Amino acid sequence: MIAELFSAVNSGAIAATPGGGDFVDISVPAWAWPALIGVIAAALLVDLLVFHRKAHVVNLREAAIESAVWVGLGLAVTGVIYAMFAGQGEGSGASVEYLSAYLIEKSLSVDNVFVWAIIFSHFKVPREYQHRTLFWGIFGALVLRFVFIFVGTAVINRFTVLLLFFGLFLIYTGWKILRGEDEDTDPSETATMRLFRRVVPSVDHYDGQKMFTKIDGKRFATPLLAVLVVIEVSDVIFAVDSVPAVLAVSREQFIVFASNAWAILGLRALFFLLADMRERFVYMPQTISVLLIFVGAKMTLAWREIHIPTLASLG
Repeated sequence: MIAELFSAVNSGAIAATPGGGDFVDISVPAWAWPALIGVIAAALLVDLLVFHRKAHVVNLREAAIESAVWVGLGLAVTGVIYAMFAGQGEGSGASVEYLSAYLIEKSLSVDNVFVWAIIFSHFKVPREYQHRTLFWGIFGALVLRFVFIFVGTAVINRFTVLLLFFGLFLIYTGWKILRGEDEDTDPSETATMRLFRRVVPSVDHYDGQKMFTKIDGKRFATPLLAVLVVIEVSDVIFAVDSVPAVLAVSREQFIVFASNAWAILGLRALFFLLADMRERFVYMPQTISVLLIFVGAKMTLAWREIHIPTLASLG
């Protein structure tokens, strides 16, 4: 399969073309969406009900094994995508788009992992309760990404001038990060949390893994619900960067969502693997900024019908 991918590039099968760009033109089978959602749901249930049925501290070995499994599954989907669309003559192109989108999303998500670490530290969430909170955080992120992707692809396909807007936005965001202008904020003092405290009756103590607890017959939110809300808001903020970045390499909704979903599903294990190692990733901000600037430039050029082959994004 890999040999055919490179052969496709060399032969011009994935070369830039005026107007249509280098994006694949595929027909997604009717069974594909139910199958994808079913597999994702099954993977989440197995993770929750089998491997993390009881609250416990996820150690480094467990996190490393789970992270390797999730990454392996995400990469294996490349072969599934190839097989699905090989009959349409788009196996190489579709698998390249998926792999490019997956790697971009995975790279940008590393920063999200460190934000989670800051949130958990600030709210003093016991380590044994963090996985369950992230489970629901990931579930919410999948729903939000689904909406973002469908709206994003529909809008960009209808109004191509938005390619310029999103491209310049990504370049600006990358430049801000490169200059160190991304300021840390207090998670508990955001507008979202102020509204949460005003609207939702809550307590300051944890009650196991529960999002709600009862006191004198009345229901109150525990700090875990507040943490979940902050995590979901942080994902919306990250999605503003990552979804346009992925749309720079693919416009096919099925491929974009599949790549986002499999990249996001492995973030919980990656969190427990990397959360305490932030200081070792000295050049992570620079890496993310360069990636955003590159993808932003790709989108901006696409607006002028100058298309960088999708495989170049893997370089």
